[in-house]
Amino acid sequence: MNLNTLLQEFKKCSLLQHNGQLIIQGIQGNKWTFYYQLGQIVWATGGVHPRRRWLRNMDLICPEIDIDKIDLRDENILIEYWDYLLLENLYHTGQIKQKQFNDFVTHTIEEILFDLAQQVNVADFICEINQDTILKALMISTSTNMFIKAMQDAWHNWSQAGLRRISPNLSPVIRQPEKLRQQVSKSFYKNFERLINGQYTLLDLAAKMRQSVLAITYSLRMFIDKGIVELIEVPDLPSSIRKIQQSFNYKQLNKGNSPLIACIDDSLLACKILERIIVSNGMRFLGIQDPLQALPILIQHQPNLIFLDLIMPVSSGYQICEQLRRCSYFANTPIVILTGSEGVFDRFRAKVFGADDFINKPVYNDNVMQIVYQYLQTKSSEIINIPELILSD
Repeated sequence: MNLNTLLQEFKKCSLLQHNGQLIIQGIQGNKWTFYYQLGQIVWATGGVHPRRRWLRNMDLICPEIDIDKIDLRDENILIEYWDYLLLENLYHTGQIKQKQFNDFVTHTIEEILFDLAQQVNVADFICEINQDTILKALMISTSTNMFIKAMQDAWHNWSQAGLRRISPNLSPVIRQPEKLRQQVSKSFYKNFERLINGQYTLLDLAAKMRQSVLAITYSLRMFIDKGIVELIEVPDLPSSIRKIQQSFNYKQLNKGNSPLIACIDDSLLACKILERIIVSNGMRFLGIQDPLQALPILIQHQPNLIFLDLIMPVSSGYQICEQLRRCSYFANTPIVILTGSEGVFDRFRAKVFGADDFINKPVYNDNVMQIVYQYLQTKSSEIINIPELILSD
C-alpha cells in the first residue's frame, strides 16, 4: 500500500460522514486507530510509543500538570482510547484549558499521521472501517483535509532533508565519545552526553528542547553519518500514572449471600470492565454477550440488578428491557441502561420501555457502585444482604 492509496481511506471516511473508527493494521503488528465524528478525525491512538507520546505531549502542552497525580482508574487500563479518556477528564475537571485540549489533540493526530506516512512506504497494511467506538468530540475544529495536508507537508520536508529512512521514534546514543570530544566544545559535549544517551527518542528530545523534530534530527545527521551517534529502537515507557484509590469500599461478603449483578453487552471488554468493578466490591457478576440468550440465562440465575447495553446487534436494549418487564421474574428488578449517548430522546424512550436508570460509558468504579448501592438498598434491602458502605480514608 502506498501513501496515496491510504489517503483514499481517509477521504472515504470524510465523504461518508463516518462516525466510528478507521483502523490501520500493519503485517508486523503495528496498529493505528483514528476516531471519526461526522467525517472528521477527533482523536488517534496506537503506534510504537503511545505512553511516551502521551507523557511527552503532556509535558510540552500542559507543563503545569503533575503527571504523578493524574488519576488513571484501574478499570480503564484495557480501553484502547485510555489516552483520550485521561485528557477528557483533565478538561472536565478544569485542570487544562480549552486551547490546551485542542493543541493536545491536534499534536497527537499530526504525530500519528506522520508516523503512518513513514511506515506505509515500507510495509503492507490492512484498513478496516467500523462503528464499534464513537468518541464524543469536545471541541476540535481542525478538518481532516487540514490534517492530511499537514502530514503531506511534514513528510515532504522530512524527505527533502534526507531523513526519509530515519524514524523520529528512534533514540540516539553516542558510540564514539572520544571522536565527539575532539569535534565539539566541553559544554556542548556535556549537554550532548546528558541527552544523547539512548533514553530519549528524537521526538522526546524535540519536546525537551522545544524545537521541531526536523531541526533536531537534521542537526544530528552529521554525527549519525560519521558513526559517532547511532539510532536504536527503544521500548515504550511503562505507565507512571498511579491508580486511583476507590472512593467506596464494600465489606467482602460470603459469595453465596452476596448480590448477583448481571450485564448484557455484546462487547466482551465492556463486560470485563464491569466485572472487575463488581467482583472487587464483593459481589457476584454474570456477563452475557449474546442478547438472544439473555432471557433464559437471567431466568436461571435471577440477578438482583441488570446492566443493559442500549446498542446491540439483532436485539436492541429497548427490546430486551421490554421483554424483561413482561416476565414476572423481573417485574421489579432494577434495570440500568449503559449508553454512550446523552440524548434526551434515548433516555425517554428507555424509560417508556421500563428502564430504571442510566449510566454513561465508559463506566467508572464510583458511579457504578453508587447506582448499585442505591437500587439494591431501596428495592431489595429487606431481602438481600447489602454490603455496608464504608467511606475510604
